[in-house]
Amino acid sequence: MSMAVAGMVAGMALGFAGYFGGFGAFLLVAALGAIGFVVGRFVEGDLEPGDFFRSRERGDRRR
Repeated sequence: MSMAVAGMVAGMALGFAGYFGGFGAFLLVAALGAIGFVVGRFVEGDLEPGDFFRSRERGDRRR
């Protein structure tokens, strides 16, 4: 599935949640979608748990 199709499906899901469930449902679907995206990246191996918890050192700062 291409990223365009995945984005369209996500947008439609958010639209349905917002229309039928209100703003609270919209936020819930958006938050669960973001969590699912991060978990999917972990499963694919694109992210590691240390990526979120690693501290920045002065040499690593980008301007």
